[in-house]
This record gives sequence, C-alpha cells and structure tokens, in this order.
Amino acid sequence: MRSVCVDWLLQNGWQERGERQSRRLGEHLCQLLRQAIATQALRPGERLPATRDLMAGLGVSRNTVMHAYEQLRMEGYVVSQVGSGTFVASLTPEVLLKAPRTQRRGMSASLDAQQGVELSERAQFILQHASAADRQWGAFMPGVPDVGAFPRATYARILNRLWRHAQPEMLTYGTNGGAQALKEALADYLHVARGVQCQPEQLLITEGVHQAIDLTVRSLVNPKETVWMEDPGYWGIANVLRMSQDIQLVGRPLDSEGLTLDMEAQVPRLICVTPSHQYPLGTVMSLARRKSLLAYARAHRAWIVEDDYDSEFRFSSRPIPAMQGLEADAPVIYIGTFSKTLFPGLRVGYMVLPRALVAPMQRIHAELYRQGHVVTQLALAELIRDGQYAKHIRRMRVLYGRRREWLQSLIQRYLGPDFLCEPDSQAGLHLVLRLPSDVDDVELVQRLQAQGVLARPLSKYYRTCSVERGLLLGYAATEEATMQSAFFVLLRVLKAMGVRT
Repeated sequence: MRSVCVDWLLQNGWQERGERQSRRLGEHLCQLLRQAIATQALRPGERLPATRDLMAGLGVSRNTVMHAYEQLRMEGYVVSQVGSGTFVASLTPEVLLKAPRTQRRGMSASLDAQQGVELSERAQFILQHASAADRQWGAFMPGVPDVGAFPRATYARILNRLWRHAQPEMLTYGTNGGAQALKEALADYLHVARGVQCQPEQLLITEGVHQAIDLTVRSLVNPKETVWMEDPGYWGIANVLRMSQDIQLVGRPLDSEGLTLDMEAQVPRLICVTPSHQYPLGTVMSLARRKSLLAYARAHRAWIVEDDYDSEFRFSSRPIPAMQGLEADAPVIYIGTFSKTLFPGLRVGYMVLPRALVAPMQRIHAELYRQGHVVTQLALAELIRDGQYAKHIRRMRVLYGRRREWLQSLIQRYLGPDFLCEPDSQAGLHLVLRLPSDVDDVELVQRLQAQGVLARPLSKYYRTCSVERGLLLGYAATEEATMQSAFFVLLRVLKAMGVRT
C-alpha cells in the first residue's frame, strides 16, 4: 500500500524520468518535498517513508531518495533519528521566515536591553559624535574623487595577470609591512613627488589613514598622555584617538601659518597635523612654522604625525613638499593614502616611519591587523612603476581644477566673495563656503540632504567654543551641469533659512 507522502508527490508534479537525469530527479524530489512540508501536507513530526519504500513508490534509485533526504536535513526541513527514520522538523525555515515583524522587533529590543550587549562609554561617545554619512557619492560630498575616471581596464589587466600567476606567498598572511614591490615603488614616487626622504624598508602599508593613526597611538601613547590635533581638524582622526586609549586629546587653534604652538601647555606625545593642505580650512603651514614644530618635537621627544591626504591636487603651483623631508631623521611619521588619488574603496594607505620605529611598529602591525591584500599591493606597484599612477594624477588635476573654478564662479556670482575662504589655497577636493554666524550649518546640511544634496557642516570640525559656520562642498566627483543644479538647490535652502542670496 502506498504512503500518503508518495500519493501527494504523484498528484503534485512528480513525473518519472530516466536514470540519466538522476541529478535533476533528486532536485525535483527535494523541491516537491519542501513544498509538501511548507504547505503542511507533511506536518511537523510526521515520519517520512523509508528510503526503500519511497524508491519503490516513485520508481527511482535509492541514491536519489537518500541524497534528497540528506539535502533536506542540511536545510533544516527534516531530522533523522538512527533506528527510527526521518521526520519533518518541528521548526522549519518557512516558520522562521514567516515570523511576525513585531515578534522580531521584540526579540531585538529584548536583546538590546540585556547587559551583555551594553556598549562601553567610549563606544557610546563615538556613536553620539559619528559623522560618517550614509551616502558617500553625489554633489557636494567632500573628500571623494571622481571614481568613474579611474583606469579600470588597465588595473583589471594587471590584476588578472597577477591572479593567473599567484604564488602561495601572495595569498597568505604577511609580517613584513607590505609587498616589497609596492614599498620600493612608493619610496621612489614619494621622493620625486613629495620630497620625502626614506628607504623602502621605512614604509609600512596599512588599510587607510584610520588604521595608521590607530597603530601610531597604540604603539607610542600611554594612558593620560596628551595628543595635539588641529582645531578645526578631521573628525575621523579625532574619533580614532578617542577610541584608542584614555588619552588627553587637545585641540590647538590655527592662525594664518597653521597650527599654533603653546610653550606653556602640557607637552604632547603626538602632534597630528595636515601641513600641506589643512583639513578642513585649506591653510598651508608656513616654512617657519614647520621648522618651529620640528624643533619643538625634537626638544620634547614628541612625534609629529603628518597626514598628507590630498597634497597631489594643487592647481596654481607645484605641490608643497612634505615636512618629513625638510630635515634628516625628522621626528615625523608621514601618512598617505590612495583614497583620494584613486578611489576610497581601495582601502590602501601607507606610513613612512622614522628608522627607530620601523621594526617595532611593523611587528605590532602584523600582530594586531594581520597584513594582507598582497595582490592589490602588487597591482598598485605596477601602476606606479609604469607611470600610469602619475599620468592619472595629472589628468585628475586638470579635471578637478576646472570643476573647482566652476564652483567658485557659482559662489561668486550668486552669493559673493564674502562666502569664500581667503586666502584661496588653490588645492584639494573641496571648498569651504563661509556662512553668517547665526546660520545653523548642521540644520542646513539636514535640509539639503532631504533634497538630495550632500555637504558637511564646518562647525562639526571644531573642538572649542570658537566655532565658525560653513559648509564643506566637494567638487571633484561632480560634473559641472550636476554641480549647477545642486547649487541652485543650496541657494533655495539658504534663502528659506533667511540668508540673503
């Protein structure tokens, strides 16, 4: 006598097929049994036919039935009990997927309320001051290059060739601070383009600037020691510093020459600066101030962290040489990245370390972060060696310079020169739009975002009470026509907030 299961299968789409189609036959049997379980034609706890019985009832091989049962067991539809048989599971995937949304929300809320998931005070503080936008592309997102102009075809050819001949050492962990080929190519490039003095062994490849800062703080700063950073300054570095240790983070104000020194203040262990193009205001640190900062660091056994994030893009003159190369054996940790010159998703940065720090920080990096991405690093090395990297930068410098002039002309025409920073740095990937002191730039950004326009509020970059109001407007990734339409949205929102346009 045939079982209920066999009858259901025969009535709901089972068709006998030749043994040459046994694989498809097994998939077909799995599909029908899932359907029977989902519709409760086979109820939870119900015993399925023995493999021999189902084999005989359907006219298939026993292997076909066994493979179908095993697949259903792995998917959670059935359970097997040795000596007893195979049974429909009491809780199937369909039951979990159909759980009411309110029930799922209740489960999440109850989990959040448990003490086991309570965040640390530092984590809560970071979340309260989080500034990373949900959207990272569009007018006028600052700090984003035109990723569509990246030479993808050239890069893809290099990657494909490397993967075809990939050796084991390219695919496992590394402890030497990065691919030697990339360190050699970068040492030559930085010497010519940025005036950096270093040997390849002084380079350490990281996953961006944030990891480089995190490594530096963990390696050099003890709890309660002081770190100086520019005020206003990059919020990303500030958040990494806050999260790293119990350190004293001090914002140093800027003047026309850059970060100001305070001979009476507590001596810092680290001094974080962006001397070639201050972020976000664009100030270039004077030579005299650079020399003073180097002398102060030597005298107080402090380290300078030089973040050279977008110095390649200077439009009216040659790039400003790096502070690291001003003196031999300078107490400077030089940090750079490919995020602005190529694309942010690459997540490759680099550090040039003073010789005394090379061995310990390279080892700490290997212990904490487990170096990888060797194939990507080798591809970048080839881009640099073949001149493709420098060629791409030259092409982007012309493109970004033209877009910068267009945005400046829009501001001059519709708002006036008082809304622009002076003096003009003629560099970087964004402009700062000055606003009257009574304008809430955070609210302005929120209103713009509701209409599809992106920007960052200048006030968020300050740590002291002497806050200036403004917007960071990125132009690198926005074509002129799109920029103009987005700018007109900005004008309407400014007018609605009482700013005379």
